[in-house]
Amino acid sequence: MDFLQESSIWIYLFIFFGKILEVTISTIRIVLISRGEKIIGSIISMFEVLIWLFITGTVLSGFKEDIVRVFIFAIAVGIGNYVGSWLEDKLAFGLCSIQVIVTDCCSSQELAVKLRENNFAVTVTKGKGKDGERDIMFLHTKRKRISQAEEIIQSYLENAVIIVNDAKIIRGGFIRK
Repeated sequence: MDFLQESSIWIYLFIFFGKILEVTISTIRIVLISRGEKIIGSIISMFEVLIWLFITGTVLSGFKEDIVRVFIFAIAVGIGNYVGSWLEDKLAFGLCSIQVIVTDCCSSQELAVKLRENNFAVTVTKGKGKDGERDIMFLHTKRKRISQAEEIIQSYLENAVIIVNDAKIIRGGFIRK
């Protein structure tokens, strides 16, 4: 590992891509743990720390003679946060709760049937808004299915209000694997 002590393009690439990888892993670990995946998050943290030690050690051991390492490190942190957030959004870990507020109560019954045909659990309740009675639909599903639910809802009711919230734990109910 002598190449880590020299100033060359390889050391800069090692710091840059290593730090991006480490911060990306860190971002995903934090999301997993916050969504209740403690074991997977703990396992990932071991790899994260190993990478951190190599990268940070490399920067600290030579930053006085080569300040460029520090700037590459800092830039890679920002890029790693972006990449980690983007990747987590694509992986869509966890569960969510979707609320749909519908002005046309007749259409909401048709929509509920269509959502159930697509294996969404739907609970419909009545609500009262500024302009009268509304149907409020509650769906609990995996985050990976948000876009599918939104697409079905929009195809039936273009003016429905759709609210999506993260859900940490759901007990009981109907969520298909």
